[in-house]
Amino acid sequence: MSHRSQVVRRRRARAPVSARIGLDRRTRAVESVADPASRFVPGSEIDAMAADEADVDKAEVKRAEPGSVAVGHRFAAALREAGLSVIAEIKRRSPSRGALNADADAADLASEYKAGGAACLSVLTESERFGGSPEDLQVAKTVTGLPVLRKDFLRTLDDVRDSHAMGADAMLVILADIDPAALPPIQQLALSLGVDVLTEVRDEAELDTAVDLGAYMIAINQRDNPESTKFTVDYDKAVRVSRCFENIDDRILLIAASGIGVPGGTSMRAITEAGYDAALIGEALVVADDPPELLRDLLADARGG
Repeated sequence: MSHRSQVVRRRRARAPVSARIGLDRRTRAVESVADPASRFVPGSEIDAMAADEADVDKAEVKRAEPGSVAVGHRFAAALREAGLSVIAEIKRRSPSRGALNADADAADLASEYKAGGAACLSVLTESERFGGSPEDLQVAKTVTGLPVLRKDFLRTLDDVRDSHAMGADAMLVILADIDPAALPPIQQLALSLGVDVLTEVRDEAELDTAVDLGAYMIAINQRDNPESTKFTVDYDKAVRVSRCFENIDDRILLIAASGIGVPGGTSMRAITEAGYDAALIGEALVVADDPPELLRDLLADARGG
């Protein structure tokens, strides 16, 4: 039995009966992405669900053409593989740290990440703060074939369409950065276009809200304010928040982000034991002298090696 299977079984076994009964509504929310048989969503349903759930004008919820709404879920599927997965990030700078690897070549870095065992890639496409571009995302996907997350500050239905047009397999939505009522229509439109949505939260309360809204792939960010210019990371947060996992449907993917693999930061072993499915690692890999070697070491740590 894989370590991930053991963690999933432990999460299921610990949940009290009352909590499991209370998960019925949450379970229904993730069934469409957990069941391959439901990967085709009628465009008319996408329109109705998006407009009804967030009071969005139906004209603003651009529906995919009938027959073209196959939900690929490449990104989410990659994270369901056995063991703790790594989402390796490509960025040249950050608002808090300034230049990290100003001359980084997206194709080279993506190839190195794949060689080191990354399951997915995360790419910043915003130029001013992160030194990225849509071309970085496209070339990273082309040279590796790995699923790619567009990890920008995305808030609107137009951002969904833009992410799809770029070729992103997934897009990031920070719950604190939007009206929570906007998440369901964003997610429904994204899924209709074959784009997964990674919902980022900062604490237990936001985690509960994200689950209630139907999020099926959730990142717990150990940094309190992702847009802050102060580099403040709570290295114990991911483990602390994991105490809530026993009451969360075990088909929901849980990702730990920020402060992982850096000197003095959160260890991969701790993330694994806390029950996460994946770790999103950025700075540690971007500044590494040998990214593939570091990535292999991090994955070995996750396995307890």
